Amino acid sequence: MHIIGASGHAKVIVDILLELGVEISGIWDENSRIEALMGYPIKGNFEAFKKIQVENVIIAIGNNTIRKRISLELAGNSSVAIHPKAVISRFSSVGVGTVIMANATVNVSALIGKHSIINTNSSVDHDCILEDYVHISPQAGLAGNVFVGEGTHIGIGASVIQGVKIGKWANVGAGAVVIRDVPDYAVVVGNPGKVIRYNTPA
Repeated sequence: MHIIGASGHAKVIVDILLELGVEISGIWDENSRIEALMGYPIKGNFEAFKKIQVENVIIAIGNNTIRKRISLELAGNSSVAIHPKAVISRFSSVGVGTVIMANATVNVSALIGKHSIINTNSSVDHDCILEDYVHISPQAGLAGNVFVGEGTHIGIGASVIQGVKIGKWANVGAGAVVIRDVPDYAVVVGNPGKVIRYNTPA
């Protein structure tokens, strides 16, 4: 497996792959000052990576926008990485490129899109739909039938009640309690969650 990115997020993915017994063939990062990550040498930047032919790669970039851009340039060679201590229903679906951290739960009939992050101790309950490039932060919880649009980030410890629809490229702040629908590009904080501004569309 090759890994694109050498940040803290990449460390967690390296740990998952080692738990799974997956060989790490190379790590690639744009920062030339980083020489190694957890004992694995950095082989080069993303442009150098694109010159080689590989089948298995994980994009270890926490920024949803950058992760999307890189994934579109890779033309579908990505793999999934699911920690063995995650609980994933056999009746759920996980898209390519997605990583699921330790003690996360993905319940029955949940649909997780491509290149998403389901972080440590987070919970995605039954019938949730998460589009591509979503990040569910540690300790965040989605009740049943929640929809999360493309590129949206749910902050650490946030809670979303059942049936809520959250639009694309929105941000839900740490600890927010979402009890009503969230528009595209909205930034929501507080309990109950309130829109305080809007992100600029990419």
